[in-house]
Amino acid sequence: MDKSSLKVAVIDMNNGAPNQGMRGIQEILSRFGKDHNINLSFDIFDLRQKGEIPGLEYDAYISSGGPGSPIASKGEQWENEFFNLLNEIEAFNLSNDDQKKYAFLICHSFQLACRKFELGNVTERRSNAFGIFPITLTDDGEKEQIFEGITNPFFSVDSRDWQVIEPDFAAFEAKGAKLLAIEKERKHVDLERCMMSIRFTDEIIGTQFHPEADPIGMKMYLLQDEKKKAIIYLHGEQKYLDMLNSLDDPTRIVLTQSVILPNFLNKAIGNLQEA
Repeated sequence: MDKSSLKVAVIDMNNGAPNQGMRGIQEILSRFGKDHNINLSFDIFDLRQKGEIPGLEYDAYISSGGPGSPIASKGEQWENEFFNLLNEIEAFNLSNDDQKKYAFLICHSFQLACRKFELGNVTERRSNAFGIFPITLTDDGEKEQIFEGITNPFFSVDSRDWQVIEPDFAAFEAKGAKLLAIEKERKHVDLERCMMSIRFTDEIIGTQFHPEADPIGMKMYLLQDEKKKAIIYLHGEQKYLDMLNSLDDPTRIVLTQSVILPNFLNKAIGNLQEA
């Protein structure tokens, strides 16, 4: 096995919708390869739009966010193939002690996995969540390798109409899953705080938020006239200006982007080197 190379499959869940997430993921992968002087290659699979799905020949898998309902796709071919892939990764890891395959699931992919593993209630939000929000690590989250180097709370881009609430802790225990992060506390709002990150297995982890988001992409998004009007209409001008200002804060999404996915890739490359 080549210990200085890493093969990554990137699953595009955007269904053809324009987004900054895929660019962010690709930039992190390219930078990681250069920074660690390894031969990192990646292939992109357009799952929802074209039905493309990777096989088991990759070392690591990153599955993106995307638009729409994480419930309406129940029984669709592309969703079945995504769930089959997760099953295959789990089966491979159970039968291989010296080499593992890793998966990171973002936003829409995270919600689908929560539904698959029945870890909570996947439900539509009363209103869209969009912005840069504080996220709280649980006790398990504070011990989690993926979050090493992050603050608690930390800040990330959150963009969703759906959420996963009401964790089923009996299901967590049966699966060996861990709840790593939850939504910020809102003392004036009497609503369940949603789950923001879960370790599904020792090798499969997911986040409701967007660890790939970077200031450049967010600024491009926020400065689009249509998006600016929509945010001001939904959340007010002050919220819009706060978002723009916080993009340049090195303790916010710059930190999150530099820590979480690189830690995930470090774990995958470390596993190869040990093997």
